[in-house]
Amino acid sequence: IYLANSMNSLRIEGQKTVGIEIVQQFDWAVPDWIVMPVGNLGNISALGKGLLLLRELGIISKLPRLVAAQAAKANPLYRSYQAGFQEKVAVQAEATLASAIQIGNPVSYEKAVKVLEQFDGIVEQATEHELANAAARADMTGMYCCPHTGVALAALFKLVDRGVVRSNERVVVISTAHGLKFTQFKTGYHEDTLPEVEALAANPPVYLPADAKVVRQTIERRLEQRA
Repeated sequence: IYLANSMNSLRIEGQKTVGIEIVQQFDWAVPDWIVMPVGNLGNISALGKGLLLLRELGIISKLPRLVAAQAAKANPLYRSYQAGFQEKVAVQAEATLASAIQIGNPVSYEKAVKVLEQFDGIVEQATEHELANAAARADMTGMYCCPHTGVALAALFKLVDRGVVRSNERVVVISTAHGLKFTQFKTGYHEDTLPEVEALAANPPVYLPADAKVVRQTIERRLEQRA
């Protein structure tokens, strides 16, 4: 039994393959940006480690820029970044829809800062409103996006809007979970009941009795309305 959290080296060593696989799947071409949601910061440390290994081996000659995306309710790295990484910042993390990154005092802070500095990285944050709507926007393309990936997507959209990320650049957003694990998040969004979120792309569910005729009639009526 091994405790595979971000404090332990085997987790980092295994997770560094994420960066290697990204480059491999692009036929060994390096994307311009990689965006990922972060909490305890082991994942972005590992990502950087894998990419640095590829450069050391001569497989790649340049590095992508990295974006560490945090929920605004649990944003110690973002606050530290805003102050130029002068010191580690710890916060009391508030409840966020992105629960897996609800961490106020990340254990891999020093590793993450080192990687971000090596990769000319950026730290961005996303509010509950921003992350939920970013996830819904991704769902409209056929994905089923978790709230943590929503944080990363919201960060990307903000950087694009500010002109930091340009339209001709190749960007990879790392999705860290599947939306099926967050059914309440999905139903809450489309019922427009999530706190602090205005569901801009809500598609309200229709609740029907267990009657095939009623279901068929409802579907037919909806299709007629769209025609």
